[in-house]
Amino acid sequence: MTAPSVHEAERTRIRSAHLRPAGERPASTARGLHHTALVSGDVERTVRFYQDVLGFPLTELIENRDYPGSSHFFFDIGNGNLLAFFDFPGLDVGPYAEVLGGLHHVAISVEPDRWDELVGRLTDAGVEHVVHSDVSVYFRDPDGARIELISDPLGEMYGEHVL
Repeated sequence: MTAPSVHEAERTRIRSAHLRPAGERPASTARGLHHTALVSGDVERTVRFYQDVLGFPLTELIENRDYPGSSHFFFDIGNGNLLAFFDFPGLDVGPYAEVLGGLHHVAISVEPDRWDELVGRLTDAGVEHVVHSDVSVYFRDPDGARIELISDPLGEMYGEHVL
């Protein structure tokens, strides 16, 4: 038998110290994710990708209150959840980059029968993507943000309950 890795030992320690069984956890103080906001380099290109390729309807397009001339726009990703974007015309915000405290990926749950259709749409649109475990597809949006479409139900990850 091999000894657990240093990383697994640390995960075990953290689980032991902080993870409570479902019946012993207090209710969350939150009621859900209102929206996650990403940065768009081109509003129309982003709308075409998320609405036309992925099928997430655009629900609003308004001026960003914090930066005049900037747009703040939203897509319906189901269950009352929104994926939002800002653009910052005139600012050189640079390309997408993973940084500490930054975005790694956004995982969006889709129905299994829609998942297959969306993988086909990505293929048809020429979007490079990678399928994992027959339930997840990873790809980058037009600005480089990593997106995952997962056909597992909300609250599950690869057959394991995470909620």
